[in-house]
Amino acid sequence: MPVTENLLIKKCSIEGLYEIQPKVFCDNRGYFFECYSERDFFDAGLTMKFVQDNQSYSKKGVLRGLHFQNEHAQGKLIRAVAGEVFDVAVDLRSGSPTHGKWHSFILSGEKQNQFYIPEGFAHGFLVLSETAVLAYKCTDFHYPQAECGLLWNDPCIGIVWPKLDCEYILSDKDKLWPAFTGRAI
Repeated sequence: MPVTENLLIKKCSIEGLYEIQPKVFCDNRGYFFECYSERDFFDAGLTMKFVQDNQSYSKKGVLRGLHFQNEHAQGKLIRAVAGEVFDVAVDLRSGSPTHGKWHSFILSGEKQNQFYIPEGFAHGFLVLSETAVLAYKCTDFHYPQAECGLLWNDPCIGIVWPKLDCEYILSDKDKLWPAFTGRAI
């Protein structure tokens, strides 16, 4: 478990996935933390290069995913700026011993934890709080022509999505992604 002065990094059960907990400084004024420091990440052995930052705002019950790019695969460093989400990654790496397996974290603006998902994974999330703001850094640019996805509730993957007191809200595109069927990138 790599540790730097400002980061605690936990390896997940799937190789390449990490939960990252930055050191948060709190006092009577509020809090401060470094959400990303290349030096700290590199010191911990995480040497990915980020080229794009994204942010989304969503209401409770919004389920986005499972998304990936078949070309120009993106690694993502994800965090909830505000609110709480169930964040999930599905291993699509060809030849991986965990191909088709998934791992999840609850990301929260209160905890300020982060989830690093490398290239070769599908990604999705479900908003658990009334609203949520997600910010994520990407290792490659977004290419609309390379967008792909998997059916969010494919029984072959078996993601156990949290039950909510409301219906899930999906885009038309996310409702129509194909089943997994052993797909690899």
